[in-house]
Amino acid sequence: MVNALQDACGPNGICYGCGPANPKGIQIKSYWSEDGKRVIATVNPDQKYTSWPGLVYGGFLAMLVDCHSNWTVMAHHYRADGREPGSQPSINCVTGQLGVRYLKPTPMGVPLHLSAWVEGEVGRKTRVICEIRAGDELTAVGDSIFFRVDTNALADQAHNKDAAREDGHRA
Repeated sequence: MVNALQDACGPNGICYGCGPANPKGIQIKSYWSEDGKRVIATVNPDQKYTSWPGLVYGGFLAMLVDCHSNWTVMAHHYRADGREPGSQPSINCVTGQLGVRYLKPTPMGVPLHLSAWVEGEVGRKTRVICEIRAGDELTAVGDSIFFRVDTNALADQAHNKDAAREDGHRA
């Protein structure tokens, strides 16, 4: 069986939504579709992610879009570089803009099917579209932008505000 992108690329990841090493997290598992055109995942939300009775909380859906779209863009970059997911040096991306349109209420108790693809690239920016279906019903669509980054430099910038200002970045 093919490893999930999260297991191949980030087995020690602790993200609440998609980190394989977070025992309390959702642990989304994303895979290339059989035709290789989209990245797919299936999630069965726990009742604790209920908003209104019988409906999935919108913030949970936004987290699914964020995590799954990020893995989609990283898988895309590995493929564009002609490399296997998880090969070194690692490819990492972060969310620059997260957009979610809620089209219909998303029912609890129904498997949620995620399907995402890269819509376009400009430099380090990549646009990803992510659909969420409850069964066969399209309930939400994500339209987000991701940036390819060096995570060590990103962490240094986040924890050293003076250095970030010297580089011309806002702290």
